[in-house]
Amino acid sequence: MKTFKLLFLFLSITSFAQSKVGTVDIDYILSKMPELSSVQAEIETYGKGLDVDLNKKVDAYKALIETYKASEASLSEDQKKQKQQELVTAETDLNKFQQNGNQLINIKRDELLRPLYSKIGESLEKISKAENFTQVFQIDNSIVYIDPTLDITIKILKDLGIEVKEEN
Repeated sequence: MKTFKLLFLFLSITSFAQSKVGTVDIDYILSKMPELSSVQAEIETYGKGLDVDLNKKVDAYKALIETYKASEASLSEDQKKQKQQELVTAETDLNKFQQNGNQLINIKRDELLRPLYSKIGESLEKISKAENFTQVFQIDNSIVYIDPTLDITIKILKDLGIEVKEEN
């Protein structure tokens, strides 16, 4: 009997605690934002700048190698060891720069996209509060079924002033 009362109480509470759930496709919204093209151009420019710096380091490394090869016969053992250490240091620096290049581009991309995500977040919060959503899920592979009437992606695009043609 006690279990029955607890079950009844639980069902009563859950029936009153209704929640409204929505979905949103943030990547789709981001792809439709006009500011994205300037962000992509800036990232590309930044990447080209890194490539120029990398090429300078590669050229300097090659020059060190050529200088070493040209003067190797006339160098003492101590001088050879010193030049070889310079080559090792230059090669290490070059490898570190290459490894850090992708990380630097990702950091720059995050920095440039942050204002766009903030804009989307503000619009998402505004629409969620206006329509009494208690939860909004990002559309991704983990969602198996979505009722299209709960997707607020288009509403956010309209709130941001972005017009889109209806797609199937």
